[in-house]
Amino acid sequence: MRWLRFESGGRARIGYERGAQVQPVVAESLQEIIAGRGTADAGAPVPRGDVTVLAPLRPGKILCVGLNYMDHCREQKIEPPDRPTLFAKFPTSVTAPGAPIRWPADFSSQVDYEAELAVVIGREAKRVPEAEALSYVFGYTAANDVSARDVQFADGQWVRAKSLDTFCPLGSELVQVDDPQNLKLITRVNGEVMQDSNTSEMIFGVAELISFCSQSFTLEAGDVILTGTPWGCGEFMEPKRSLSHGDVVECEIEGIGVLRNPVISWQDAHGEPAPPRVAW
Repeated sequence: MRWLRFESGGRARIGYERGAQVQPVVAESLQEIIAGRGTADAGAPVPRGDVTVLAPLRPGKILCVGLNYMDHCREQKIEPPDRPTLFAKFPTSVTAPGAPIRWPADFSSQVDYEAELAVVIGREAKRVPEAEALSYVFGYTAANDVSARDVQFADGQWVRAKSLDTFCPLGSELVQVDDPQNLKLITRVNGEVMQDSNTSEMIFGVAELISFCSQSFTLEAGDVILTGTPWGCGEFMEPKRSLSHGDVVECEIEGIGVLRNPVISWQDAHGEPAPPRVAW
């Protein structure tokens, strides 16, 4: 089943893919589906081309993992960590597929992409054994952990640089996959391949990450774990490359789909005012 949240007729709805159509269901949020409620069909299916796809959900928590790909460590010439490196993004950073990634020009001049496999938790998990961890997953989707590198390095920690509004594109579909550790992952900027890897390069797999996180705090249904990004980020290229106004970023994960977002920066307070925050 491929679940998605979409807008049709001025209303946000939940549905699932049925060929080239989307079948609406009774539920009004993905959290209801995760809880096993509202899965009955509601009305006629809608052509996929007639809907606007939204981010699948607004998570209670967004947990992120740094330096979780061997190829990402190799490109930086650093040793892989001996335990997962965790940080967080705020839920207000979530934005929809197709919505613009935005930031004030006076905030950062080094904004970077990070394509990641996103895991959506399906039920409460606390101190879960690794062998049982995948049974707590509802599904998987694509994410882009957008990062303001100059702010990240100046702050010495990562939350502010990674939690701007629109800095967590998420979606489109929420999919169940048999093996999350063998999925091809590609990032393109303006059609040029920048990241090309496989989730088999993860240092800590999905099951280990769920178990590790759940030893410290409770994971709740609808929480999201971003599992790290592979080699190819613009910050680590020679010369460095940063996103700029007019770029289009595509994060593709095998079996899940393509998350595509344009880039629109805006001027500082002395120029064009900031646009309203894009709804999740």
